[in-house]
Amino acid sequence: MSAALLTRPRADWRGGTVLMALLAPILLVNVLTFLAPVINLAMLSFRGSGPGGSIQEGLTTATWTSLLTDSFYWEILLGTVWTSLLITFLTLLCSYPVALWVSRLGARWRNLMMVVCISPLLVSAVVRTYGWMILLGDQGFVPGVIRAMGMTPPRLLFNETGVIIGLTEILMPYMILSLLAGFGKLDRTLEDAAGTLGARPFTVFRRIVLPLSLPGLLLGCLLTFVLAVSSFITPKLLGGGRVVLLATEIYDQAIVTLNWPLASALSILVLVVFGAALAVYGQLSKLVD
Repeated sequence: MSAALLTRPRADWRGGTVLMALLAPILLVNVLTFLAPVINLAMLSFRGSGPGGSIQEGLTTATWTSLLTDSFYWEILLGTVWTSLLITFLTLLCSYPVALWVSRLGARWRNLMMVVCISPLLVSAVVRTYGWMILLGDQGFVPGVIRAMGMTPPRLLFNETGVIIGLTEILMPYMILSLLAGFGKLDRTLEDAAGTLGARPFTVFRRIVLPLSLPGLLLGCLLTFVLAVSSFITPKLLGGGRVVLLATEIYDQAIVTLNWPLASALSILVLVVFGAALAVYGQLSKLVD
């Protein structure tokens, strides 16, 4: 027994060495491709901006002071979070019935419909956004249908409505895939047993289907929210420059006004929003588990 106790620390040490050797490549990649750029952004946000896009020497808190004390940027932050939450809710509302229906199909049809659901991902988001511009334009298909119903169509393009519609459709495949992963925990025998005991369909859904699908639902909401916050091309095109979100403001500060320190500070702010979303997801996941 004493020999076994003497050799155990050596075995643990060797196992730890092998583990670190296996993790070293991915850690190095993360440091070079994520951590180092984030540190560079953080350092750049504490630099001053000069004329013509020049960056001043030395560190200063002027950029962060201007950012945190200006109500304009707080409105952008709150507007981005609110719009992303609305898009997440609408995406969930549209995707949940589709994912539930696909999960109930037989193996052959389920695989086929899963391919159909994720097939929009094979088309560039730019192409899909231009498609929505055609559909939502004043002479497009959607306003034409509304006119055919005898109503005056509202303006659906170059405003927040168009951005919400476009991003909801573009992000639906991500939500559906996450929900399908959550529906893997569903056991139809539980629903049949509840039905034989007299439970109504809505009660079965509320007490069995929805609780068991919550892990996939939370994952889909997190993924959709993060993608909505960081979306740039769709809000830029469907918003027509009139919908100001964090991603579009970062582009304008970096490319139009050439204020790289402010663009860096706004980028760090986006990462803070991501971190808050992950923290909320972690807490909700503990409650679900």
